[in-house]
Amino acid sequence: MALLEIRDIVKDFDGVRAVDHCSLTVEAGTITGLIGPNGAGKTTLFNLITGFHRRTSGTILFDGRRIDGLAAHQVVARGIVRTFQIPRELKAMTVLDNLMVVPAHQAGESPWVPLLAPWRVRREERMIRSKAVEVLEFVGLADLQTELAGNLSGGQKKLLELARTLMAEPRLVLLDEPGAGVNPTLMKKLVADIEAARRDRGVTFFVIEHDMDLVMRLCDPVIVLSEGATIAEGPPAKVQTNPLVLEAYLGGLT
Repeated sequence: MALLEIRDIVKDFDGVRAVDHCSLTVEAGTITGLIGPNGAGKTTLFNLITGFHRRTSGTILFDGRRIDGLAAHQVVARGIVRTFQIPRELKAMTVLDNLMVVPAHQAGESPWVPLLAPWRVRREERMIRSKAVEVLEFVGLADLQTELAGNLSGGQKKLLELARTLMAEPRLVLLDEPGAGVNPTLMKKLVADIEAARRDRGVTFFVIEHDMDLVMRLCDPVIVLSEGATIAEGPPAKVQTNPLVLEAYLGGLT
């Protein structure tokens, strides 16, 4: 069943076409890869899905409902969250607090609830803290929960990014180059966490990645973009041997 549908999407920037009549689907329960050279339109497509950019034309549907006219916070409310190529952790806050600020509409955000019903704020904070600790245990960062997020290594920050997305209880997570700057040991952990989140938490993933070994190991299916349009789609082994992909993206390597 298609969870995300991109239908004939076009995005122009001052006469430059970044996404050119792109159509694709992301099936529920998959880890779908999105590959292509720099400038192919991958991150622009993510920005369109998540409401950071407005489409020029076309349609984006999530679970059968249009989202192409929604603001970013409305897209998040529907169950879509994302990470970025460069982690955007709250550097001066602890790892635990980076997760605790994620849930929306917390009682403590109101100017009146802390005064009129402080017990409600304390109860909710205990629940959020418990959930945050559970998520940190899931991604293997529980021992670092009191560490400032800015002090983490690059790989640990990628795990923190994943943990923050899981705190939002998403249905779809868009990962923008999760493997960039991550050492092999932490990469194995990150891959295992993504696979576990799909298997155990029912999260669907849409992944931009330049590391072909990682894509072929983690993603199925794989979608290939060229100049803003889809040129190939299918299982990793099939995409890897597609002549257009070999010529345009893999440089003839198998």
